[in-house]
Amino acid sequence: MPYDHRNTVRRSLALALAATGCCAVLAGCGTSRASSPHANAADSLAAGSESGARSRPPAADSSAPRPAPSQVTPRASRSLAGKTVVIDPGHNSGNFRHTAEINKKVNIGTTRKECDTTGTSTNAGYTEASFTLDVSHRLRDLLKARGAKVVLTHDADRPWGPCIDERARIGNAARADAVVSVHADGSAVGHRGFHVILPAKVRAGSADTSAIVAPSRVLGERIRDRFARATGTSPSNYVGSGTGLDVRGDLGGLNLSTAPKVFVECGNMRDPKDAQLLTSSTWRQKAAQGLADGIATYLGG
Repeated sequence: MPYDHRNTVRRSLALALAATGCCAVLAGCGTSRASSPHANAADSLAAGSESGARSRPPAADSSAPRPAPSQVTPRASRSLAGKTVVIDPGHNSGNFRHTAEINKKVNIGTTRKECDTTGTSTNAGYTEASFTLDVSHRLRDLLKARGAKVVLTHDADRPWGPCIDERARIGNAARADAVVSVHADGSAVGHRGFHVILPAKVRAGSADTSAIVAPSRVLGERIRDRFARATGTSPSNYVGSGTGLDVRGDLGGLNLSTAPKVFVECGNMRDPKDAQLLTSSTWRQKAAQGLADGIATYLGG
């Protein structure tokens, strides 16, 4: 959140420094706080996708560069030392050029579903894949500053994917203490706000979420609370009945996970007001901070 240095405090400090003959530069410091899988539930089910509607090819992200971790988290402790967090940036900008590959169906435990989708975008062409990778990088930096080991399911280092089943396997192989899949929605104009998707209790085929349902809910609730506080945005007005939480059993990324996991829809890219937030580098830093704070609270950091 913004620093709250009152003018009177600054004047008093400046006078004290002057009286002792010291020369100093006064500057504010502190942590920058921040505020997230697919199109709405109906859209996702209709498309049979893990991440929302397809849209136009990616446009360049002209946002300002991210501050270095030391700049954004000077107060960060090593409270998450020994913890492993897997961050799953939704989609991949290369998916637009590999539609045949991402349309191939994979086993999600209960059924078969497309490997991945392109994701959505704002009307101006800022893609969900660009958004999710940017927020994931910011989140990674914040968590590492607190001492956590961070694993990304991808880092724009592959031409497309990974598929939804592979994303789940990456989190499982890392023996993650928490997994967060970062997304933005592609719903109708007027649909605003964020929501967190939790795994339903699913036990069918190779899917068994019995062990992760309860801890995933706690993780989701912590993220919801801290995300709202950091970003100043409200829970979704179209999913979750105002709770900011949505339980789903049709997502392979959740069904196949053996680690506590949630998806976070940071906002609706198709609504102009939400899109204005999502395309702001300042707001994306707040989003990352909210996610980091929620994860840290869940992990006891």
